[in-house]
Formats: sequence, C-alpha cells, structure tokens
Amino acid sequence: MFDFRGRGKGLALAAMLFGISAAAQAGEGRLLYASLGDTTRAPIGWVEFCADNAAQCQGAPLQPRDIVMSQAAWRDLVKVNRWVNETVKPLTDQEHWGVIEKWSLPSDGYGDCEDYVLLKRKMLMDAGWPRQALLITVVRDKKGEGHAVLTVKTDKGEFILDNQNENVLAWTETGYRFVKRQSQSDSNVWVSLGDTKPAVSTASAKD
Repeated sequence: MFDFRGRGKGLALAAMLFGISAAAQAGEGRLLYASLGDTTRAPIGWVEFCADNAAQCQGAPLQPRDIVMSQAAWRDLVKVNRWVNETVKPLTDQEHWGVIEKWSLPSDGYGDCEDYVLLKRKMLMDAGWPRQALLITVVRDKKGEGHAVLTVKTDKGEFILDNQNENVLAWTETGYRFVKRQSQSDSNVWVSLGDTKPAVSTASAKD
C-alpha cells in the first residue's frame, strides 16, 4: 500500500518550489513560519492513537530539525500527498467506526483528515524523513470547521500536505486559521499557533 514509486507524472516541481520561496528573497521571511505560542493540550485522538501505536509516538525529546528543500525532496512531498489523497477514500469516523473521533492509519483504505495525515507522516518517516520536521497540525478551514493537515518544516518555510488539495502549498496559501500542532522536539507535546490572516485558499472541495 505504501509503494508510491512511478506515480505523479507531469508534476510541476522546481517552478512551484522556487516560486513559493520567492517571499524570502523579497524580504518577507516573517511569512515563512507560523508563530508559536504556549504549550497546549494534545488532541484526544492523538492521545488514544498513541496508546495503541506506541512506535508512531516516540516520546524521547529530539533536537528540532528542518528539511533542506531540494527538488528531490519536493518531488517526494508531492508524490506522497497525491498518492495518499488518491488511494484513501474519505469516510467519517462515525461512518467508519461508529464514534465521533478516532485517529487511525487507514489500513483498510478509508479514513478522514487525521488518518490521511497519519499515513503521509508514516510514509515520509519510513522513507527516512525526520519526524521533527513532520508536524500534525490542527486548523480551522474556510467554513470554520476543525481540520487536520501535515506541516512539513523546511529551510524554505512551512509547507502543508492536505487531503483537500492535491498540491503542496505554503502554509500562508491555504486559507486556513492555524490553531495548534506538535512540537518539533517532542511529538507528544503540542503548541498553540498564533492567529494569522492567510491568503485566499485554493483548496478544492473534498472530504
């Protein structure tokens, strides 16, 4: 299920990557990274997921580490994002499990936004990406509803993998309000995120 090689033909890679990073060259570096706040409560879905999947929730503190965003790294992000979005079929936790909230790896091919995020994170970690740069993030979408995405922290800014968009976007381009995410040093510690006024979202409508 996790073999995504050979997918993603015809992707716009370098142009998109360096276009997104142009903000830094224009002196707008403040937009590259979300503002971190105080420690906050971890989502109950994450806590329960970790109780059943300890290997995915390493608690030992690590030094924060960002990805060096090369063209190869960008290709991997786009491939993983699109492959998971195309492979996993959307299904609410109520329909799937009969409960309001349950985070799980979508081993049966169905899941909601948190499950897409968990699979993308796992695939990248299995490929050798540091988990300190792969941060599960809670946002409010354009409708004000709770949503989960994966923030990838890089030397060129923070990029978002989202089941509602086949493209990988800079965090300021999503149209979301960022609420909280995992700490880089400890995946079981969550930090609040400063309120922002991001650009208009280009995300397509998809569960």
